[in-house]
Amino acid sequence: MNRTRQLRPFSLLLLLMVLGASCAGTAQAQSLVELFNAAKGYDATYQSARSSADATVAHGDQAKAGILPTVGLGAGVSQTNQDSSLASLSGKNYGVQSATLSASQPLYRPGNWASYAQGKKSADIAQYQLLAAEQDLIVRVSQAYFDVLAATDSLTYVRSLKTAVAEQLASAKRNFEVGTSTIVDTRDAQARYDLTVAQELAAENDLRVKSLALDQLVGKSGVSPNALRAPMQLDAVQPPDVATWVQQSEILNPVIKQTEIALDVAKLETEKAQDGHKPTLDLSASYYASNNNGSSTVSGNYNLNQASLGVSFNLPLFAGYSIQNRVKETLALEDKARSDLDFAKRSVAQGTRTAFFGLQSGLSQVKAYEAAEASSQSALDANKLGYQVGVKINIDVLNAQSQLYSTKASLAKARYDVLVGGLKLRQASGALKDEDLQAINAQLLP
Repeated sequence: MNRTRQLRPFSLLLLLMVLGASCAGTAQAQSLVELFNAAKGYDATYQSARSSADATVAHGDQAKAGILPTVGLGAGVSQTNQDSSLASLSGKNYGVQSATLSASQPLYRPGNWASYAQGKKSADIAQYQLLAAEQDLIVRVSQAYFDVLAATDSLTYVRSLKTAVAEQLASAKRNFEVGTSTIVDTRDAQARYDLTVAQELAAENDLRVKSLALDQLVGKSGVSPNALRAPMQLDAVQPPDVATWVQQSEILNPVIKQTEIALDVAKLETEKAQDGHKPTLDLSASYYASNNNGSSTVSGNYNLNQASLGVSFNLPLFAGYSIQNRVKETLALEDKARSDLDFAKRSVAQGTRTAFFGLQSGLSQVKAYEAAEASSQSALDANKLGYQVGVKINIDVLNAQSQLYSTKASLAKARYDVLVGGLKLRQASGALKDEDLQAINAQLLP
């Protein structure tokens, strides 16, 4: 018995340690910034974009080889056994050990320099592609984050409505039993209760689906986002002029920057094609050393060292019109790149305007829903009082309750849409950064 009592504290301590370790292993990041950082290390789309950017940079660096010298080292060993019908040439065995060091340096190759410039611009394109992928990830994580909060609010309001309807149903049954109301009130309350139960089931499923989507995006399970502080202040759009946002998008938007650089790359490709008519000049040098154990004509060992230095010149005269046709092709591709740039500017401008006016509309909707919430609360209070004094029927109270909680859910969703809409506007303008999440994160409950 004493042994058992002595082991109990140790067993309890061990159990607490196991539970603590389990809780520590399953604890999930709750803030928006933490979940975004988790998504950066897990999301397959972003990881693919980052790997693609690294590959593009490495591929661009390969073009540097065309303007740098090349050096090679070769070595060889051979053994010869000679037999001939002539006695003087028969029975000779000799070997050669040799090594060659060679180097070449392009002196004038304009096409190689154009390729080198293209490689550097390709690296710039890769960086803008990665920036666009990061901005897209910010919006996707924020959208999934607030989708879960909106679904949570909807479920909370439906359950609150269910509780209120259940109370109203119980009140209607009591009033019917004492004879102060008709069976109609009871049946109305029962129908509204059954409808609310169905809405609760749908809200639970919607929350489950939205939570799974967020878990998959950030690579964690059971993530529960922090709710927004109440009350919260939504700032007006700054700057308030849509033209300013459009002008900023033409300067900063990564899609436009990519197409601008792509046009420069196309121009360099045309320049490189035209360089096919130009001559090339290369400097070459080599050093050869060999150790010979005789030869077919020389007896005895001897060494041979040779050094050479030269310049090679090449001028294309006629290549079957391949150069001329290549120039035509690159000019057409240059026109295509120019058209792509025009299309990108128009699309980005339209997207920026859409995001701007959508954000303004969202702010107006929030104010309207706030007014509607106050009015719905007043209407519910009036209907409850009217029902108590007999001038309102039960269905009026039920409708007022349903309207109030529906307005609350719509107001919460409108606030979330404004926060995400602000991020989408900054994304369209090209100004979206990781730091923009800090402002939203500050409005979340710890």
